[in-house]
Amino acid sequence: MSLADHLLPGDPPIPLTLRRSPRARRISLRISQLDGRVTLTLPKSLPLAEALDFARDKETWIRKHLDARGEDVTVTHGSMIPLGGKLLPVVEGKGRGVQLGPETIAVPGPPERVSRRLVAYLREVARDRLAGACDDYAARLGHPYSRITMRDTRSRWGSCTSDGALMFSWRLIMTPPEVLDYVAAHEVAHLAHMNHSAHFWDEVTRLYGDYKGPRAWLRENGQDLHRYKF
Repeated sequence: MSLADHLLPGDPPIPLTLRRSPRARRISLRISQLDGRVTLTLPKSLPLAEALDFARDKETWIRKHLDARGEDVTVTHGSMIPLGGKLLPVVEGKGRGVQLGPETIAVPGPPERVSRRLVAYLREVARDRLAGACDDYAARLGHPYSRITMRDTRSRWGSCTSDGALMFSWRLIMTPPEVLDYVAAHEVAHLAHMNHSAHFWDEVTRLYGDYKGPRAWLRENGQDLHRYKF
């Protein structure tokens, strides 16, 4: 059950989303790393005033975590976006197509179309890059996959179904190349092991090598990629 949103006073005010849950035994506080939303979940019978007092007591903690998350970036000309692990400026381009250079990414057209054109381009680049990696890993594994799809998922970077269909977040193209390669190897390994057993991780190591660094990078930095709004 969702209550009306409230504001935590301050500079700037912080929007609060309050939810009542019949299963909640105490107030819980969550800050989404995807969109910065602050949600208070409270027991069904708890007075609203107590929940707001709780939020005020936690204001310093809330602001600290929001500051650490950083602000959302609405992508247009002049924005800086990560691509292949590097921050590149989005500049005005000429012609019809997006042009990726060593230091810039040029997107033609009016500002209101920049994000749409850039997403279409990044999805295609991500698909090509991931398909190449998956082809190599699947050949090494000896298990072909059936298809690859690109999505903008929030809860996972990739998945593998029992019929060999692979799905990846196109935002992986924003990560360092070794991170994208690790995720490709991870999902291809599921073609042989539909679990996260020791045998599965041994297969990931055989296909990719030492995956601890890329896996840690995703855990520490992955959610930050969703701050970029296209």
